[in-house]
Amino acid sequence: MVARVSTVSFLGIDTLPIDVQVQMSSGMPAFAIVGLPDKAVAESKERVRGALTAIGLAFPPKRITINLSPADVPKEGSHFDLPIALGLLAAMEILPAERLADYVVLGELALDGTVTGVAGVLPAAMAANGTDRGLICPAAQGGEAAWAGDLEILAAPSLIALVNHFKGSSVLPAPEAKLAPPGAEPPDLSDIKGQESAKRALEVAASGGHNLLMVGPPGAGKSMLAARLPGILPEMGAREALEVSMIQSVAGLLEDGRLSRARPFRDPHHSASTPALVGGGGRARPGEISLAHNGVLFLDELPEFQRQALESLRQPLETGRAVVARVNAHVTYPARVQLIAAMNPCRCGYLDDPERACTRAPRCAMDYQSKISGPLFDRIDLHVDVPAVSAADLALPPPAEGSRQVAARVAEARAIQDARFAALPEEKRVATNAQADGRLLEEIAAPDEAGRRLLSEAAERLRLSARGYHRVLRVARTLADMEGAADVRRPHIAEALSYRRLALNAG
Repeated sequence: MVARVSTVSFLGIDTLPIDVQVQMSSGMPAFAIVGLPDKAVAESKERVRGALTAIGLAFPPKRITINLSPADVPKEGSHFDLPIALGLLAAMEILPAERLADYVVLGELALDGTVTGVAGVLPAAMAANGTDRGLICPAAQGGEAAWAGDLEILAAPSLIALVNHFKGSSVLPAPEAKLAPPGAEPPDLSDIKGQESAKRALEVAASGGHNLLMVGPPGAGKSMLAARLPGILPEMGAREALEVSMIQSVAGLLEDGRLSRARPFRDPHHSASTPALVGGGGRARPGEISLAHNGVLFLDELPEFQRQALESLRQPLETGRAVVARVNAHVTYPARVQLIAAMNPCRCGYLDDPERACTRAPRCAMDYQSKISGPLFDRIDLHVDVPAVSAADLALPPPAEGSRQVAARVAEARAIQDARFAALPEEKRVATNAQADGRLLEEIAAPDEAGRRLLSEAAERLRLSARGYHRVLRVARTLADMEGAADVRRPHIAEALSYRRLALNAG
């Protein structure tokens, strides 16, 4: 007899069905797991043995073979423990094999029989719901699985609790979907004195989902401005929250299985490697750009990042997907982010300060800014200079306008975009102006005649690339939305062009 239990393997946030086949046959006692298991899967033998011992059972003196099918797909992770244990119990005729066939199973076993948390419960629940099956998962993640829809979920605290449930001596309660409690209030824009042009650019970036680069001397407030962006962004919708939670689930970052509507804000250190930013490693985990999906990726001290790591961001920023290539598979993670970057104008940071004049100008600035390639500069919609704050500015009273007032205006601009894009077919739908492209961009951002002439002249004089040209149109469309204007006019084009900053020697 061969007992079968269904589980999954993960390819990004997608799942591949895995058939766990358990066979007991006569012969010398042995236990073998085949089907390209990794170290964690191979070690499940001892965890399963300990868990069965904890509930008063032992491996029968037979030859036990566990096959993980399809056999040519590598199997990774500790979530195979529970399906292997249940398969053994079915083969020993302790549990009914026909009932187990109705579930997708995943979970790690402790030596005392406790079912502990694993990564990827939410994508597994989505896959189970798509095949009209239930899900068996750790009790701590039942609330996470409940977001997958109307499916039967057995959130088991221990192996013995599962056995008792199937025997009918006790019933596992159905878990409830959980939302994370509101976090601490983000810093307020009213904390920043002066920097009105930078605040304006930050509002434009938030309104249209645009990438933003801030250039200024140390202490000008670039990091403070970036930290206040989450406070003016609207909460995620249900679909966006589910996408983000699936990535966090695969990465094992969902605390207590609770979903959040707050947009992600990731700020990796400049020593981050390419796999850390884009994704990779032995198990092709999501990188920072995917963990920031539908949120903000803040890169402080941009030129200090490894050039190879920065260049690896070019494709995800353009396509909204991070592709991790492996010998046996290509793993794709969503990566639709709003990039916010900050940098000094030169290595010492005081390029334009007459009192602290840079002794190597302009070579210092040229060498420093050339660490960022022209194509990467081109993918940033808004370039804004953030000058040093004077003592007179610091002595001023706090601004009357804070994050709440700016967030209200951002929400109005986003509502206009939501209404505009809601009529699009599902496969062509976008969320913000920053994502509009091709014919859609031409339809929604066509400027008036004066604006078209200005844009054409500026494109020739500034030598804008096609990408830069389109990004000016996207920003101009956002500026029109912020005014409630139906059409893009010359003033919108003029302000959008003012945000195109040319690197001194980008290449």
